[in-house]
Amino acid sequence: MPAKEYISNSVIRRLPRYYRFLGDLQKEGLLKISSGELSARMKLTASQIRQDLNCFGGFGQQGYGYNVEELRSEIGVIIGVEQKVKTILIGAGNLGKALTAYFDFERYGCELMGVFDINLQLAGTKLGGFPVMHMSKLTEFCHERKPEVAVLCIPQESAGSVSETLITCGVKAFWNFSHYDINLHFDDIIVENVHLGDSLLTLSYNVNHKKCENKE
Repeated sequence: MPAKEYISNSVIRRLPRYYRFLGDLQKEGLLKISSGELSARMKLTASQIRQDLNCFGGFGQQGYGYNVEELRSEIGVIIGVEQKVKTILIGAGNLGKALTAYFDFERYGCELMGVFDINLQLAGTKLGGFPVMHMSKLTEFCHERKPEVAVLCIPQESAGSVSETLITCGVKAFWNFSHYDINLHFDDIIVENVHLGDSLLTLSYNVNHKKCENKE
């Protein structure tokens, strides 16, 4: 059964969670699981899980459930984790250092090819096994290696001109830590904005409101 032509963004955003949970089940040695059992673990309804997976074809068998390894593999294909999209990272500061040191890009479908920074003193130093290149080399590198994704770990005030240069060089998507709204100026570019502060504020809100509920 082919995938539907239109898949809602909410379904797409749940796919990585399915992939992660199924990976955990594999580590536990679980061979199969029903939609009901999976729903209990993920705090989703069994109906929601079936609807999500039906967007991409027929998975599982009635009365048997899902083969954990096969389902995870299929979801991995849908996401494209084996495609290894060509990726570069801009900004060799603390966040860039942390990502290159501790984040496994290949595990999540990206091949990190190069790291760039505006600081001349960082040029030639190693970051995650990659020599840091000065931004003056960016255009030439992009024309030669043709990266599709850029990770932005740079200040907001620099992100506008840098993203414009990258888009001109053929970059199609951004993992954006800069707080600059790329889609405001380039609405056809794929952007995943990461706002760590927003996540922490949400946590703070929930903690404080939980306190209020407990006092009532």
